[in-house]
Amino acid sequence: MSLLPLDDLPRAPAALVRSPSVARLARRTLTLLPLLLLSIWAVADWHAVRDGAARLASADPRWLPAGILLTGLGWVNAAWVRQGAVPERLPAGPLVASQFAAGAANHVLPASIGAHAVTLRFLQAHGVSFARATASLALYSLVKPIAKTLVLLVFPVFFPGVLMLGQLVPDDRTLILIAATAGAGVTVGCVLMTVVRPLRRPVFDFVRTALTDARILHTRPSRVLALWGGAAVSPVLQASTIAAVGASLGLQLSWAQVVFAFLAASTAAGAVPAPGGIGPVDAAMVFALVGYGAPMDVATATLIGYRVMTVWLPLLPGMLVLTALVHRKAL
Repeated sequence: MSLLPLDDLPRAPAALVRSPSVARLARRTLTLLPLLLLSIWAVADWHAVRDGAARLASADPRWLPAGILLTGLGWVNAAWVRQGAVPERLPAGPLVASQFAAGAANHVLPASIGAHAVTLRFLQAHGVSFARATASLALYSLVKPIAKTLVLLVFPVFFPGVLMLGQLVPDDRTLILIAATAGAGVTVGCVLMTVVRPLRRPVFDFVRTALTDARILHTRPSRVLALWGGAAVSPVLQASTIAAVGASLGLQLSWAQVVFAFLAASTAAGAVPAPGGIGPVDAAMVFALVGYGAPMDVATATLIGYRVMTVWLPLLPGMLVLTALVHRKAL
């Protein structure tokens, strides 16, 4: 029996040989990617950061701690809502850390893609199946706008004076655009389901899982309170932060006016897929505050200061937490 030459011996596939180095490279890339995105965004929006930081530096410092506290409560509340959308019990500390990191990712990518991606990876890392995790994200995304709309409708009952803001009611063209966008989305989904047959089974499995989990969650009072209560509290916390920043800058509007303005502005402009709502919601919010009689410069300064406090100040720590979670394989 003749021996094969060394060159003719079967070799292990190159992918298997390089897999450890490829895995290390991928993990390093994922670790550094958030910081890279942060650097790009900082360069692109440097003037807003500089002007907002300067305005906050000259603001009344007595109100700023309240804004910082409300911002922190927003991350805790976000973790509470996420827990309400999952039947499994999640560890409280890591869940809050994941939402802090998700907040940073959410301000880099539009339509909450970054926050959902971080949360999806966190849920899978803690034993939640992919189907149940995606169903949780869908339920979370559905409950938030419904809860905000309910708060928007109920708020004037307790604070009748806020209804002076008639300018925020969408005009006919805006309503037609919203209806056309929703109709186009439904149409595209139906066409894809009809034409692409391999999509049917995964979609049906997802819908079945989502409906089953929603039924299970709504039989548990603690989950209902976390999901719906937290979703209702979330916009109020955000608006209260704006009110605190505005008070520090001399905004002469009541808390109820600022909260209702935010509810109406974010509902009217929230359909535009901007990173973290930055842009359309800010413009609508400035318009709303001016509609209540606030000077344009003070309203603009309030929103710039709010974005600096809730986006830019926590962004670097949030990215570092995201990097640490990726490095420790918690995501």
